[in-house]
Amino acid sequence: MDARADQKGGGQRIGAVMAEIRSRISGRGLVPGARLPSVRAFAKAMHVSASTVVEAYERLAAEGLIRSRPGSGFYVSTPLAPLSLSEIGPKLDRAIDPFWVSRQALEEGDLLKPGCGWLPSSWMPEAAIRRALRNVSRSEDRTLSDYGTPLGSLQLRQVLSRRMGEHGIAAAPDQIILTESGTQAIDLLCRFLIEPGDAVLVDDPCYFNFHALLRAHRAKVVGVPMTPAGPDIEAFGKAIEEHKPRLYITNSAIHNPTGATLSPVVAHRLLKLADLAGLTVIEDDIFADLEQEPAPRLAAFDGLDRVVHIGSFSKTLSASVRCGFIAARLEWVEGLLDLKIATSFAAGRLSSELVLLLLTDGSYRKHLAELHVRLSRAMDATTGRLAALGITPWLQPRAGLFLWCRLPNGIEATDVARACLADNIVLAPGNAFSLSQNAGSFLRFNVAQSEDARIFRSLERALDALRQ
Repeated sequence: MDARADQKGGGQRIGAVMAEIRSRISGRGLVPGARLPSVRAFAKAMHVSASTVVEAYERLAAEGLIRSRPGSGFYVSTPLAPLSLSEIGPKLDRAIDPFWVSRQALEEGDLLKPGCGWLPSSWMPEAAIRRALRNVSRSEDRTLSDYGTPLGSLQLRQVLSRRMGEHGIAAAPDQIILTESGTQAIDLLCRFLIEPGDAVLVDDPCYFNFHALLRAHRAKVVGVPMTPAGPDIEAFGKAIEEHKPRLYITNSAIHNPTGATLSPVVAHRLLKLADLAGLTVIEDDIFADLEQEPAPRLAAFDGLDRVVHIGSFSKTLSASVRCGFIAARLEWVEGLLDLKIATSFAAGRLSSELVLLLLTDGSYRKHLAELHVRLSRAMDATTGRLAALGITPWLQPRAGLFLWCRLPNGIEATDVARACLADNIVLAPGNAFSLSQNAGSFLRFNVAQSEDARIFRSLERALDALRQ
C-alpha cells in the first residue's frame, strides 16, 4: 500500500471512531459528564489501533465535544440541546411558503428530493473538482490565503466574456463582476436599482426565491402570467402602466419552474415595452449550460443597455464552489463594486480559480456533454412514470431539469406534498412559485432527482388517499 492510500485509510478509521462517539452522544448513550471508554478498550471494540482512538479523541476535544482530565480519561463536555423538529422528523406543520421547499430539501438525512432545484451530487464532476483543487493547492501565488480583487479574476472574466459572446451577448471583461452566487448577484442589483416600495415584475409562476429576496428588499412584487413562449405580453404592458415598475426579473433560456423558452417575438415586444417605460430587466441565466439548442437572450437583443445578465455555476458544477457573475452596462460597474465591497468585501478567489481551471482544461465541457444525455433520458423516464399516475406536464421542455406538472382534477399539491413528506420525500407545490396563488394543482419535478421508484409509490398512495 502506498503512503497516500495508507493515509486515507487512517483518516477513514479516525473518522469512524469519531462518528461512533458522536452517535452515542446524540443518542444519549453518553450524557454530559459521562466518561468515554478507555483508549485501549475502545480500540479493541472498534478493531483499530490505540493511536487511532487517541487521535479521534483529541479531535473531538478540539471541537469541544469532549474534554480530557489528565490521569482520568476523556469525558463528555457539551450540554445537550433538546431534540429539534429536524431530528424528530420532517416538518409537516410548517406553512408552504417560498422557503418551504428549500428548508425541507436542505435538511440532511435519508430524504428523496424530486422537488429541489439542483442536480444530485453523484451527477457532478467530483473527480475533476478534486483534480482542480490539487492543482490550485500547488499554486505558489496567494490563491489559498488572500482576498480576490473587487471585479474578480481577470482570466475568468475573459473566459465568461467569450462564453457570453457565443450567445450573442457583447460583454467586455470590465463589464463583468464576479459574485459568490446568482442569488448574491440579484441581491446586489436590488440594492443598487430599487428602493423600498418600488414595484418589481416577476413571472407567475417564477423561482420562489425571487419572491423572498424581493420582499427582503421591501419591494412591491407584481406577477405577470407566464406562457410557453414567455410572459403574457398584454398583461406585461398592463402591469407596467398600472404599477410603474423599476425592475423585471426572469429566466429566458430555461424558465424555472415551467421549463418554458422565451420566443424571439415575445423578447422583442418585451424589450420595446421596457424601453418605453424605463424598465431594467435582470436576466437570470443560471441554467444556460443545460440547453441543448440556444434560446434567445434578452441581453443579446438589448446589448446590455436595459438588460443585466447574471449566472453562476452552482447548478451545473458544484453547489459548494460558490461562483456567479453580473454582466452590466459599464457605468453601473463602479456603483455595484462599492456595494459588493460593503456587503461581501471581495470575490471568492479560491472558487474563481477552481471554476477557471474546470472551464479551461476540458473537463467541464465533457461533463456537460454527459449531463445533456442523462437529463434527456431522465426527462423521458420521469414524464412516463408521472403520466401513469395521471400527472401531466404543462409543456414538454426542450431541455433542463424541470417538469411543471398538473395534478389530476380536484387534487391540491400542498396535500400531496405533506403526504409525501411523511415518507421523507420533498416535493415542490406550485403555489410556492406563484404570487397569485393560482398554481395549487401544480407540482414542479426535478427529473434528475426523480429516479427512485419510492417517489412514485408515495405519490400513488397520496393520490389514492386524497381521491377518497
